[in-house]
Amino acid sequence: NRLFVEIVEGCRLPVLRKNQEHEDEWPLAEILSVKEVSSRKLFYVHYIDFNKRLDEWVTADRLDMKKLQFPKKEAKTPTKNGLPGSRPSSPEREVVSICCTKTCEYCSYTIIAAKVHESNVGIVHNQDSQDSSDGIPTAPRMTGSLVSDRSHDDIITRMKNIECIELGRHRLKPWYFSPYPQELTSLPILYLCEFCLKYLKSLKCLQRHLTKCNLRHPPGNEIYRKGTISFFEIDGRKNKSYSQNLCLLAKCFLDHKTLYYDTDPFLFYVMTEYDSKGFHIVGYFSKEKESTEDYNVACILTLPPYQRRGYGKLLIEFSYELSKVEGKTGTPEKPLSDLGLLSYRSYWSQTILEILMDLKPDNGERPQITINEISEITSVKKEDVISTLQYLNLINYYKGQYILTLSEEIVDGHERAMQKRHLRIDPKCLHFTPKDWSKRGKW
Repeated sequence: NRLFVEIVEGCRLPVLRKNQEHEDEWPLAEILSVKEVSSRKLFYVHYIDFNKRLDEWVTADRLDMKKLQFPKKEAKTPTKNGLPGSRPSSPEREVVSICCTKTCEYCSYTIIAAKVHESNVGIVHNQDSQDSSDGIPTAPRMTGSLVSDRSHDDIITRMKNIECIELGRHRLKPWYFSPYPQELTSLPILYLCEFCLKYLKSLKCLQRHLTKCNLRHPPGNEIYRKGTISFFEIDGRKNKSYSQNLCLLAKCFLDHKTLYYDTDPFLFYVMTEYDSKGFHIVGYFSKEKESTEDYNVACILTLPPYQRRGYGKLLIEFSYELSKVEGKTGTPEKPLSDLGLLSYRSYWSQTILEILMDLKPDNGERPQITINEISEITSVKKEDVISTLQYLNLINYYKGQYILTLSEEIVDGHERAMQKRHLRIDPKCLHFTPKDWSKRGKW
């Protein structure tokens, strides 16, 4: 016991991780917090090189004290302006010319963001995948998801603070910190109205609220319905309370700082599933009313009970259908979460392969298509088309020109994937008229 007293925040040591899919393992972990419950010490650990959603409280018997490392004192980092505590400025980096025509200053900023997840989609750089707690840009971001500068984050925001959320018929275990009022974070269960997303401290309060809450679907306009799937468009200025509550819920499952209170510049597209009790939230994406970077998605999330069922791809497909109606190409705001990156790569791959496999030979010659044409047909931004073709390793240089080569393996894999993809957006069921927000003053 005397040894455990010496464990402080910042210590690192191997911790027994209970792995449900494989054998138990002892990865290196960092102690983020220590507390005592019923005279027993508990340690909040972050497994190094694992996603933060796996962080947890553990008991002392799961710590390998023989390999305990105490935190090192960090030297203050001087910068070019001589002020301590700031990060050194990024060196210029080599950029693949086909993918990026921006200035070096822009590229170095983008590369920093790229560190967060495997590679920055749309610009091809060789960056190692890192946990999303590292490599956030220090430059201010005037963009949709307001990604935080982690140098300002404190230890509190690195720890999950909500034990459990009850939302309709589902109980959800949050993955990350969300800034719900502090007095609610000690509750065993936080209750949410599944229609207006208001948070309440007890089942009694929820039941009382439900007698007064008239909503049976998200506020705003229903702009799509096919079968049991509907999409509602919500203006962050007109429905501020709902939008803020949606962001608080989403933050439980998104590892970057989403907007909390300034929802005015955003539209929210909420996907629901209908039954006799109402329209139940499945997921959503937010979108800036005006984006200088052609972002058609700021934050995107499928709630955990609905994941791995094709809904994530349906949300992405819907965002591009909106872009098609707007007559624009779009791209999601970076950095994407790890699950978001997987979903987008899969969607881009399937969408582009669908077009390539439908091409017909022209007068006996091999069929031809330009990157711009693929981009125009799909509304996928040109940089994302290029990065996907490179990711799939389809581009080859042959006799002085670039050609796309589809192997049997790629074709077979694509056909198998498309057979499993039962959920698709039907453009005929979309009733959406884009607004010109630039002419609407302050939205």
